[in-house]
Amino acid sequence: MSGSQLVAAPRSASTGPERRTPRPPSSNPYLRLLSTPGARAFTAGNLIARLPMGMFSVSAVIMIAGSRGSYALAGAVTATGLAATAVVAPFTARLVDRYGQARVAVPATALAVLGSLALVLCVHVEAPAWTLFAAYAATATTPNTGGMSRARWAHLHRGDPAALHTANSFEQAADELCFMLGPVLAATLCGALFPEAGTLVGAVLLMTGVLVFAAQRATEPPVTPRTKAAASPLRTPGMPALLAVFLATGAVFGSLEVVSIAHAGGAILALQAAGSCVAGLVYGSLRPARDVRLRLLLCLAGMTALMSLPLLAATGSALPVLALCLLIAGAATAPTMVTGMTLIQRATPPEQLNEGMTLAVTALLGGIAAGAAAGGWLAEHAGTATGYAAPMSAAALALLVAAAGRRSVNRAPIQAR
Repeated sequence: MSGSQLVAAPRSASTGPERRTPRPPSSNPYLRLLSTPGARAFTAGNLIARLPMGMFSVSAVIMIAGSRGSYALAGAVTATGLAATAVVAPFTARLVDRYGQARVAVPATALAVLGSLALVLCVHVEAPAWTLFAAYAATATTPNTGGMSRARWAHLHRGDPAALHTANSFEQAADELCFMLGPVLAATLCGALFPEAGTLVGAVLLMTGVLVFAAQRATEPPVTPRTKAAASPLRTPGMPALLAVFLATGAVFGSLEVVSIAHAGGAILALQAAGSCVAGLVYGSLRPARDVRLRLLLCLAGMTALMSLPLLAATGSALPVLALCLLIAGAATAPTMVTGMTLIQRATPPEQLNEGMTLAVTALLGGIAAGAAAGGWLAEHAGTATGYAAPMSAAALALLVAAAGRRSVNRAPIQAR
């Protein structure tokens, strides 16, 4: 009070309404990653679209073998689709880089879905065998949704290697999860409903996921105008050596799959995928050494060592021991793939990122096909236990290729990400 007048004192900050303080950022790198604006929406669409990738081949084999009574025909049809994908996928990715993800991915997926539906129709009406090959080959236009998702992370977190490391680890774990759940879902649908159910559900999931993914335009990488015809990423220094590593690494996966199925049945492969999925998530939460090229050599050395465990366990050990060894061997898979894909991203010009990553996936698919053939031959002629020498040898080959090509990779231009 001042004289006869009241003086209004300013309200103290402590007596006023409490101010909301922003929450501190989470210490979990994956929660920080998914808190990126728009990230959860495109990730959800991508996971829906990626799940069928582990469904289609299993569904096709069950559907064709059940209708035609020939696993040889079913295997030949799926192998044709794999070969067609290896040829078509890089061109699809080049169109994505040139015209944008949404403009290319949706019509390309629609063509692939029509191919899947045509395959179902041909099987149902007992059309000639050649129509099965043609229909399944049409699915080769399926876009590399994993590569497009990695391209979005690279765009959103360019200049932040730690965030990109976490993003690549998350994407690799998602790959393992989808290829672990996809075959189980396909076999369940085909067995519980009807043989065509796996393919039909996979087609619906693929189209739905791509539509949701493509609708997230805010996170789509911008298209970089090209003033002249750009050279293929294959001509980038260091890229051929990296693709050779992916080819040999694919042989590890292909041979391990065939030999394990021959030795103990397909269900045991889920343990290897589970080990890889967990290892990928743990790897993404770490902050490894900055020398990515040295890290690749260390990962490949670890893969070579761990792939010797199934070989040792298959010779005279009980099945639970082999299962545990496969779980442990899977721990080297995701870190190797994450590190290799990081090098692909850094060596590829930003305007060709989808094409560069699709080339890596194509090399991986080629290695899987070659490894499956080699593993199957070795298992048939030398025994299934000896067949586990194939994935270990392929891992050693990948290590030798990476070591021999390190000089050329060191000369590769590193893009700022």
